[in-house]
Amino acid sequence: MDRPNIGVALRKLAYFVAATLDGFIAAPDGSFDFFPLGPDLASYLVAEWPQTLPTFAHAQLGVASPATGRFDAVLMGRVTYELGLKLGHTSPYDHLKQYVFSRSLAPASYPDVEIVSGDPSSFVRQLKARPGRDIWLCGGGQLAGQLLDELDELVLKLNPVVAGSGIPLVDRGFDPHRFALTSTRTLASGVIVAHYTRQTGDPA
Repeated sequence: MDRPNIGVALRKLAYFVAATLDGFIAAPDGSFDFFPLGPDLASYLVAEWPQTLPTFAHAQLGVASPATGRFDAVLMGRVTYELGLKLGHTSPYDHLKQYVFSRSLAPASYPDVEIVSGDPSSFVRQLKARPGRDIWLCGGGQLAGQLLDELDELVLKLNPVVAGSGIPLVDRGFDPHRFALTSTRTLASGVIVAHYTRQTGDPA
């Protein structure tokens, strides 16, 4: 019953995230300050992906209309959400509908977001079937691993950094999924934005 009817136009789930050359999205403690937001990357994000910038940074970065764009919802794991909480931000992406996947956070304690304690894949399949725009998965690795079968697109901000260890892009047992490269954008800082879509024929 989780699968929507064939023929219905579905919202897409896109995993848009910064990553190192060796496939990590954060340090072992969850921090990601080794990914600098240089002027070229900041300008690119403001122009092309403004909704992926936190609401509290919009004024500083010059984001004018965050409500206009591809996404209307963002998904994040508990660790990703708690990084914002440590900085005092209970609603980091206030311009989007925010879903935080956690079995330990009490929904009543976090009224600015919707806490989801159930199966992520089932929830996302239901979310895709609802009217709306596309859905952004911003992290983290464990949640991406659970949602790998539901990912329609990967947009990786590949940084010229080798970390050695940390939180992987996808934390999951060996289970190859193929994606097709559709575009790349190389920035002056050496960051390569690589856009992939699920390869036709791969289970979704």
